[in-house]
Amino acid sequence: MCRNIRTLFNFDPPATDDEVRAAAVQFVRKLSGFTRPSQANAAAFEQAVDEVAAVARRLIDSLVTSAEPRDRAEWAARAKARAANRYFARTTAG
Repeated sequence: MCRNIRTLFNFDPPATDDEVRAAAVQFVRKLSGFTRPSQANAAAFEQAVDEVAAVARRLIDSLVTSAEPRDRAEWAARAKARAANRYFARTTAG
């Protein structure tokens, strides 16, 4: 359920607002237990996503580090390789 919650700090290029919002959606989904809220809960769900995204953006923007920014393409390639290994292990385990 939390596939889009990833480290977003200290990357080159920096995290986009869309990435921060995607992480916020996943966080609110996890907390609420809803993949898609009912109409009765949609407004509260969207408000929570907006607020979490805003707080997450402020956090990311206020953090400091002396470490070199991580290369986004390199980290994406690593994640893809891990996913391929997991998928391969599942298909051959049976």
